[in-house]
Amino acid sequence: MKRPYFVTHLAKDLRLEWRSKDAINSMLFFALLVVVLFSLAFDPTRESSRQIAGGILCVATMFASVSALNQAWARELRHHVLDAQRMTPAPAASLFLGKVLANFLFVTVVELILTPVFIIFYNLHALGNGWLLALVLPLGTWALVANGTFFAGLSIRTRNRELLLPLILFPLFIPALLAMVLGASAILTGESDPGLWIKLLAGYDVIYTTICLLLFEIVLHAE
Repeated sequence: MKRPYFVTHLAKDLRLEWRSKDAINSMLFFALLVVVLFSLAFDPTRESSRQIAGGILCVATMFASVSALNQAWARELRHHVLDAQRMTPAPAASLFLGKVLANFLFVTVVELILTPVFIIFYNLHALGNGWLLALVLPLGTWALVANGTFFAGLSIRTRNRELLLPLILFPLFIPALLAMVLGASAILTGESDPGLWIKLLAGYDVIYTTICLLLFEIVLHAE
């Protein structure tokens, strides 16, 4: 039975990352650096640290992900791989979906490694329903990598793509970032119900993922 095209793209990216580990290593180093620096800037034993911890984790993930998003498409420029993919009969949406899933897995691995370190440095335990973090973080991560993969592909042939991607991505990601931060803070502090922020993240993911899937063929075949 022939496997779907996006699975082929996903397997290729996972194989390349397994061999090089460039994306995960760069993200992990940057995210750990941010967590350590903020733990030195703020007293982790104070109650106020619980209120800012969710924001620090989300922002650290956001900035760390940019390097991986740029590397994902930079690999395709080598040996004209991207040009070859443009000539294949596979739909452009399958290439986009494979890239998004690969980047989502990379960022999730970094979050799984970062979260225990984060809990230790900030002496955290959730006062709300801690299991809801398993919804907030993946939904926010998907919003980041779906938009990031799309705009990284859009800016891949520009001269200053490392600078252009954050300039385009961060303003559009602000609603999801706010929902991610406020949802995580509500869970950690137990002061409010994070249900509204989870619904906002889910709606954001559905809308932007659909738009990116529909428009990516134009981006892929653009000169």
